[in-house]
Amino acid sequence: MGTSQDATVAVVVRPPVEADLDAVVDQTWAVAAEGRWIGTEVPFDRAGRREKLVALMSGEPSALLVADTAPAGGPGIVGHISVSVASYGVADIGMLVSDGWRGRGIGTALLQAAISWATAAGAHKMALEVWPDNTAALQLYRRAGFVEEGRKLRHYRRRNGELWDSLLMGLLL
Repeated sequence: MGTSQDATVAVVVRPPVEADLDAVVDQTWAVAAEGRWIGTEVPFDRAGRREKLVALMSGEPSALLVADTAPAGGPGIVGHISVSVASYGVADIGMLVSDGWRGRGIGTALLQAAISWATAAGAHKMALEVWPDNTAALQLYRRAGFVEEGRKLRHYRRRNGELWDSLLMGLLL
């Protein structure tokens, strides 16, 4: 679907195959364990997560795309993005990039591929939620043309009891 190049590795963004799903679940676990980038927290039901990924791959209209470094000799899947288009034409996305691979153009490649996919699927808009202190993600989304549309105050209860805000962002396609 797309390629991003930095000084050391090329990243191919593509739909996953069944054999990729365990790596995607492992990656989600690792990023969730960091406790600051995504809403998912550990522990989570790994088999249930895998089933959700299968549903994204086979659902209409939804997609799962992975960032794969293996074709260039890298470790394999280092990021992924999910896209689901609601009946009213808005594509919701969720994305993560593995530690050590952030800031290398992988998020940009994933986001560009998701925007292309959503446009081809007939979406008129894309939407996402992001933590307000995730400055790198906010910069990425703003560079892609997303604008802040609102804020959910003290909306998400974390396992430690904290209540986190989220920013709502959108992009008209």
